[in-house]
Amino acid sequence: MSWEFAVTAFAAIFAIVNPIGNIPFFVTVTEGYTKEERHRVIVMICLVMLVVLFAFGIFGQYIFMLYGITIPMFKIAGGLLLFSVAFAMMKGERSRAKITEDERQEALAKEEIGVVPLGIPLFAGPGAITTVMIYISYAMGSSDMVFDLAAVFLSIIATVVISYVLLVYAQGIFGRMGRGGAAAFGRIMGLLLAAVAVGFIMNGIFDAVTLYIQNAPWA
Repeated sequence: MSWEFAVTAFAAIFAIVNPIGNIPFFVTVTEGYTKEERHRVIVMICLVMLVVLFAFGIFGQYIFMLYGITIPMFKIAGGLLLFSVAFAMMKGERSRAKITEDERQEALAKEEIGVVPLGIPLFAGPGAITTVMIYISYAMGSSDMVFDLAAVFLSIIATVVISYVLLVYAQGIFGRMGRGGAAAFGRIMGLLLAAVAVGFIMNGIFDAVTLYIQNAPWA
């Protein structure tokens, strides 16, 4: 297993899920809930996040084949999406790729908020799905494919477990950090994610150019 790949995959997935940055919204939405009700919501969030990210990690390659999407195309498009999310995070905003203002307001009246909008798209949104699928594509082309694939799925599990712990203690954490502390952490994660996104774009462009040269008429 490439430890550098494993650490990078975990850092990217954790950054895009951003459980600490999501704490203020979670606390606001579950205000007035009993301890048991809040715990059920937390379990639902984590289950949804685990199932969605695992599903796209396992079946993402077949989606590529079905729609004729190449890995370089997805790296470039995914990198652009991730950069837009990262840019919003660095500005202290919540990207519309994660949750809209309408969904934010509607969440206050929903019972199954653990599924929508907390599970999807707040924790397991397009950015998280894209990140997982891109790292799966990296692992598939690796000489240590089995170990690198395991690293990606273990990164998902680790992110889910950490998210669970943070959400269980969300009220205490929010009380100590406040919105300002959570926003500052979100900006740091945004900067990290922006660097990862640029890497995706550059790698995708390089792969696309290489593929074009290999398939050119004069090749």
